[in-house]
Amino acid sequence: MYKYYVSLIAMLSSLLISNVHAESISATDERLTVMGRIAENSDGSVRFSFPGVSFFTRFEGKDLSIDAFSSGDKSYLEVIIDNGTPQIIKLSNAPQTITLLSDTTSKKHSLEIIHRSETWHGVVTLKQLHSDGKFFAPTKLPKRKMMVLGDSVTCAEAIERIEGGKKDTSWWNPRLSYGMLTAKNLNAQVQLVCMGGRGLIRSWNGKTDERNLPGFYQDAIPETALWDQTQYHPDVIVSAIGTNDFGTDIPDREIYVVTYVKLVNQLLTDHKQAQIILIEGSILNGDKKTALTEYLAEVAKRVNDKRVHTASSTYYPGSFGDAHPDKAQHAAMAKDLTAQIKKVMKW
Repeated sequence: MYKYYVSLIAMLSSLLISNVHAESISATDERLTVMGRIAENSDGSVRFSFPGVSFFTRFEGKDLSIDAFSSGDKSYLEVIIDNGTPQIIKLSNAPQTITLLSDTTSKKHSLEIIHRSETWHGVVTLKQLHSDGKFFAPTKLPKRKMMVLGDSVTCAEAIERIEGGKKDTSWWNPRLSYGMLTAKNLNAQVQLVCMGGRGLIRSWNGKTDERNLPGFYQDAIPETALWDQTQYHPDVIVSAIGTNDFGTDIPDREIYVVTYVKLVNQLLTDHKQAQIILIEGSILNGDKKTALTEYLAEVAKRVNDKRVHTASSTYYPGSFGDAHPDKAQHAAMAKDLTAQIKKVMKW
């Protein structure tokens, strides 16, 4: 009889434990839709570092958690359940299980996870999602597709800054960036392919040996994992690079134009249906902006392809002593860009 009760208790305990996570899915499970560039691992986990990488699913249950961590200590995720108030989660550089939902009743829910940070903050690993219920077929993403190439502005640097506050990576928010807002306006998917401080031919510090746009355009994770361009073919590509190239002085015209022509031709080859729009970005003004505008016109002229366009960017001065546009200015930038893309794409 004693052995019977021991066996019964063990069985009940096993059932209770298994019910805590009635279903767990890996980050590569087909029920989890991904928008953005990721690198898949053999254990079913994924790594990512570009801002705005997003995951979508639906589930039914009371509880939800994820297993995730970052290679650094400056990475944040944003979690939105049922289109509600975003939860901002700072990741540890040690693996951890993070509770996203703990409710009293089982319901159907939608889930969106957005990477708020950028590459230099850390490379994030998402391993699994757990629920006491079950996961459903993935959310369908819009058919239209965009790609935005750029620097810290495209990465949404410090757009949620606090006046008088000390700059912190929690201030980054790609969901409110001009790129993702423009995509939302156009009912499109979007990849933000950007690195703060980088340019076309040189970084903000004048270095030419760092991985600037022609390099990291090729990456899923800059300097770590290559991206297969056949996985995502955008209808429109916006290239908003140049601010850092022109940071100290105006770069050599011929070197700049030749490099940009080579990049644009690569974009045309990789994405044969894409329209490409070259813009100056929002920070440059005066002689530097005038020079970049002329350079872009020359690039379009030399490429000589009807799929290549130039568009103008309004200068936004930033706020609170930071030259990067804030979230209100990003909204204005998105309005400007949306109108220009609609004209090019006839959307």
